[in-house]
Amino acid sequence: MCMNRIKEALEARGISQTELANRLGKTFNMVNLYASNKVQPPIPVLYQIADILNVDVRDLLISNLINKNCANGEKRD
Repeated sequence: MCMNRIKEALEARGISQTELANRLGKTFNMVNLYASNKVQPPIPVLYQIADILNVDVRDLLISNLINKNCANGEKRD
């Protein structure tokens, strides 16, 4: 189930997962799990990511109305 847009936000900002991991104090593997929607970051970490990417935290989330159509790599509306 797709719940976040971290990967898209990173690409839009030109920031690598490695850089985000370093700035968060997390491993690359953990950030990769967040970005690939395999693991959802805790709310405080989501806020840290939003601060690092200079976006509103809501921009990192996928609407629950759209989410029901997004599973395992399906295209988001």
